[in-house]
Amino acid sequence: MLDDTLKSQLQTYLGMLRSPIRLVATLDDSETGVEMRSLLETIVSLSDKVSLDTFGSDARKPSFVVAREGETQGVRFAGLPLGHEFTSLVLALLWTGGHPPKVEQDVLDAIKALDGDFNFEVYMSLSCHNCPDVVQALSLMAIFNPKVKTVVIEGSAFQQEVTEREIMAVPMVFLNGKVFGSGRMSVEEIVAKLDTGAADREAAKLSAKEAFDVLIVGGGPAG
Repeated sequence: MLDDTLKSQLQTYLGMLRSPIRLVATLDDSETGVEMRSLLETIVSLSDKVSLDTFGSDARKPSFVVAREGETQGVRFAGLPLGHEFTSLVLALLWTGGHPPKVEQDVLDAIKALDGDFNFEVYMSLSCHNCPDVVQALSLMAIFNPKVKTVVIEGSAFQQEVTEREIMAVPMVFLNGKVFGSGRMSVEEIVAKLDTGAADREAAKLSAKEAFDVLIVGGGPAG
């Protein structure tokens, strides 16, 4: 499943975990299910901070959740996150295990402030160049806000869903069962579409600043 070079790199990254994580898998006897079990067992063998539970009961098989120890919610991968999405898997492991993401603090604050029930499903393919940005953005949101749930779906493993939902290109994102967007999207763009309280917070920031004695508008000479 993973060659020795990739295993060595993965072991190095897993060494950055600050807290234990748990992989909860719902498997089947399909070829993808067998490969998923092998992948998860390999990950567990590379770090004592990662454990595996293969008694999940999710409707999508095969799939697995990356969760904090003692929790059941996290980013769910349905199908194998390999190819271009292997980095997305590694980042989900790291972020869930407490390694800080490389995003601005105000972006994290905006993610944490989102209020509502957000159930995302993002369809991707392993050869898609635009998919990782969207997958990683939605993974980050699910890890840092318990009101956000994200399922990453590898289209070829769930072809019936792709056909029924008439998905012609990836990434394709559904929110609460309805089309949310397609193509490349940044985490900032996704949050902006959801965050109806952003304007109020910006106004509050301005109000919190000390009053200006003089406010000069424009840079030209005074007449």
